[in-house]
Amino acid sequence: MLDLLRAAAARGIRIASICTGAFVLGAAGLLDGRRVTTHWSFADQLARAFPLASVDPSVLYVDSGQVLTSAGVAAGLDLCLHMIRADHGAAVAAEAARAVVMAPHRQGGQAQFIHHPAPEPDGAALQPLLQWMQHHLHHPLTLADLAGQARVSVRTLNRQFRAQTGTTPLQWLLAARLDRAWEILETSDTPIDRVAHLTGFGSPVTLRRHFTERLGVSPSAYRTAHR
Repeated sequence: MLDLLRAAAARGIRIASICTGAFVLGAAGLLDGRRVTTHWSFADQLARAFPLASVDPSVLYVDSGQVLTSAGVAAGLDLCLHMIRADHGAAVAAEAARAVVMAPHRQGGQAQFIHHPAPEPDGAALQPLLQWMQHHLHHPLTLADLAGQARVSVRTLNRQFRAQTGTTPLQWLLAARLDRAWEILETSDTPIDRVAHLTGFGSPVTLRRHFTERLGVSPSAYRTAHR
């Protein structure tokens, strides 16, 4: 198997691992000189086994170009969506996420120390609210709006979001709006001001600011590169 991996790498094939699969890539010599990750509980062991690799135990996944590594199983799904987005665009990635009932694409640099409790019978699980937010991105939503929809206090909502997604409600909303903006820009000629309205940013200036902060390019430049 290691010989097959080395031969694939020599041909320039992209290779990805999920969780402790990184140890197999390391045994094949594919982690040397690369920034990589694995499940946080095995990160120290990976670093000791392959000292030429730079192991980052705090992120969901790392895209080092030809070799990609991810943390636990859920982070592996995030990595798969990342590769789908890179190969086929935001629209296809969004459809894949909807098909498997996943939240919008999470950035690889997001912390992996996230508690994922099972759905609770009292309705504390966030999935219904996340789906509602996806359908109301164009509205100027506030924390009070989200807490009211979830029928909890703002404090409880913030606590549940931290526990189940590793981020805040408004940060999750911003990521979902940027995902929607990417999809529209890649798949249509919708004017930028209309994109800003459809994604809840309100104005092209606000859209441009958040877009540039996240990607380093303007919405117009992104469309030119990805259409």
